[in-house]
Amino acid sequence: MSEAPFRPLGTRIDDAAALRHLRTALAGADDGELFFERKRSEAIMFDDGRVRNASYDASEGFGLRAVRGETSGYAHSTELSEHALLRAVDTARLAVGDGGGVAADAPLPTNRKLYTDADPMADATFPVKIETLREIDAFARDLDSRVVQVTATLAASIQEVEILRADGQVLRDVRPMTRLNVSVIVEQDGRRESGSMGGGGRTGLGGLMVRSHWEGVTREALRIALVNLEAEPAPAGVMDVVLGPGWPGILLHEAIGHGLEGDFNRKQSSAFAGLMGQRIAAPGVTVLDDGTIPDRRGSISIDDEGTQSGRNVLIDDGVLVGFMQDRQNARLMGVAPTGNGRRESYAHAPMPRMTNTYMLGGDADPAAILADLKDGIYAVGFGGGQVDITNGKFVFSCTEAYRVKDGKVGAPVKGATLIGDGATALQKIRAVGNDMAMDPGIGNCGKAGQWVPVGVGQPTLMIGGLTVGGSAA
Repeated sequence: MSEAPFRPLGTRIDDAAALRHLRTALAGADDGELFFERKRSEAIMFDDGRVRNASYDASEGFGLRAVRGETSGYAHSTELSEHALLRAVDTARLAVGDGGGVAADAPLPTNRKLYTDADPMADATFPVKIETLREIDAFARDLDSRVVQVTATLAASIQEVEILRADGQVLRDVRPMTRLNVSVIVEQDGRRESGSMGGGGRTGLGGLMVRSHWEGVTREALRIALVNLEAEPAPAGVMDVVLGPGWPGILLHEAIGHGLEGDFNRKQSSAFAGLMGQRIAAPGVTVLDDGTIPDRRGSISIDDEGTQSGRNVLIDDGVLVGFMQDRQNARLMGVAPTGNGRRESYAHAPMPRMTNTYMLGGDADPAAILADLKDGIYAVGFGGGQVDITNGKFVFSCTEAYRVKDGKVGAPVKGATLIGDGATALQKIRAVGNDMAMDPGIGNCGKAGQWVPVGVGQPTLMIGGLTVGGSAA
């Protein structure tokens, strides 16, 4: 490939010098790149009738990585200068040693754009953003006299990325992100409960600030709070559970998705290691990781190594058929990278990470699935959870759930937790609904101290024999 002009985000590093020093760092290496990033973000929180916090952040820097075999050398700096780059070269080369590696093929370039490159923060002036949040606060309080506190937050950011490779290839991406969140606290007879709703994606702020949109978000936050106000103590025991569509896919993401990332399987630390080609889920269960959905929170035109994102099938009709891979793990496992090499920022090395992970819909009517639930829990919303990647065991707390007996949805329950393990839960899926939905755009995923935006989704599911932790026997 001929050498393309390199413009590292308008920095003072000379193009030719940057390429020359990168080649020095990667001499004898298997792979590596120079990753430049500039990011700007804004967040405004309107809480209890006033602006509680307004922040604007800007950062830029570079990360230099050299890879040889299973070893990576990584150095980063906020100082965008040739002097800083030379120091980074010395550090990164420690991983290469005497060299002798075979350079991996470069990622294929793409002109595909999955989202706008416009700055979402410029969609509205600061006073207009404040006034929108003020209107949300007033609207929520007018909806119900039991509302005692409202918190509304608008956030937007734009991330500019350039990746330089030793052959002179330059890959670029501009990634917007927006989000609106509303939380409501209600009080009745001395009891307080809360509900929250929000979402966004790689779009402008305009659609989130339209009254028809934020009214719906606010009504939903209030509805959840009022449901919890009437909730009874959750039962405890082993029972069947129906999961609602959309956001409950976070359980799939955590309990199963992480276990299908390439690094955990290469190191044999995943519960799914060594099971490629085997049935690991009930028939009818198909799970994908798809970074190509336009405007979605977890989507990326290219990953943070320059590989095009993909629509990757992980489980096909119950059979394990693929893992999510970055370039290093893919090479070591003898497979192709899948566009899942992601990093939180220039200060972090890439690793296999999810994008938008979801289960395809089936042919069952969601109402019929609930009607078949004889004695169990209908879980619609989830909060925090914990997962052990080595065995897939999980504990998730429900933010909205209902008791179901003889197919009839009864009272909401409070304090329900779902306990199990991903491998077993996959095998116990008894019905897959025809109502697959994605979450509203609220997901963040943590791994090894790094956080990246993600999406989740699923249809209505019935899972047999999960342990439900609660406060009632």
